[in-house]
Amino acid sequence: MDNLFGAMTASSYGMRAQSERIRMLAENVANAESAAGTPNEDPYKRKRMVFKNEMDKQLGIDLVKVDKIVDKTDKPFPLKFMPDHPGADANGYVKMPNINPIIEMADFREAQRSYEANLGMIEQSRAMAQRTVDILRA
Repeated sequence: MDNLFGAMTASSYGMRAQSERIRMLAENVANAESAAGTPNEDPYKRKRMVFKNEMDKQLGIDLVKVDKIVDKTDKPFPLKFMPDHPGADANGYVKMPNINPIIEMADFREAQRSYEANLGMIEQSRAMAQRTVDILRA
């Protein structure tokens, strides 16, 4: 039974990490069109989540946790011609966030599927524990 509860614990940590990832991806999508406010200002930077494995010595299992959320700045900010915008430079171009909504949605689907897989593991572990209890009662 300890292995079942360990599996449930590991899956619950996985669900928590993917839930945080989904919130971060939603923030990225929500800010995909947030232009820079002034010509010298950078717009919203795409955020990326870094996970880490952490050993729970008491349970003897590896758990996934969010290590940090970092701004992804390796991709340049695209420029959009908007001469009337307050963030436009002398040529009328405004820096836009380095976010591709298609990539964000693909990442969102991956996080959603991982969340669902962890939820399925919890449901299976719970069902196995219940069957064990039922057998012991008989």
